[in-house]
Amino acid sequence: MGESAVPRAPDSAPALASFASLGLPEPARTVPSSFVPPGPVHAYIALGSNLGPRDANLRFALEALAATPGIRVLRVSSFHETAPVGGPPGQGPYLNAAALLETTLSPRQLLERLLATELLAGRTRSVPNAPRTLDLDLLLYADLAISEPDLHVPHPRMWGRGFVVGPLAELRDRA
Repeated sequence: MGESAVPRAPDSAPALASFASLGLPEPARTVPSSFVPPGPVHAYIALGSNLGPRDANLRFALEALAATPGIRVLRVSSFHETAPVGGPPGQGPYLNAAALLETTLSPRQLLERLLATELLAGRTRSVPNAPRTLDLDLLLYADLAISEPDLHVPHPRMWGRGFVVGPLAELRDRA
């Protein structure tokens, strides 16, 4: 899909208030981020870009993840154009999506791969919510919860972000 064909997402978040409403497993137990699953598990990620060729940035991330041993990209939502939330004024709109992965990586290894992919796409970190070439967030990892200083799963702000919940709902509808 080219940039000109990208649908504009509504400004308000969809009214989906629970894991069940999205057909997602509610966290059943807390594990450390070093937890290695006994077999492949499902993980959901959010993707976003508002600098450079946004469409190409998201596709780059998906291709890089698919080429990583221990990760399979199972489903990807369509790309949604959304207004920036927070951060410095004057930012351009974001292109956002969500993806369902199957992985044998630990949550920590998956997070490290997401961060490395951001760097490969030219991501720099300056101020919070600054414009970025690529933003990848780990939203859910199986039915597990993780609470560490640099990794919280489920992602603590996902339910309040229409640009995350909308693409997640779309993944449910494509199941």
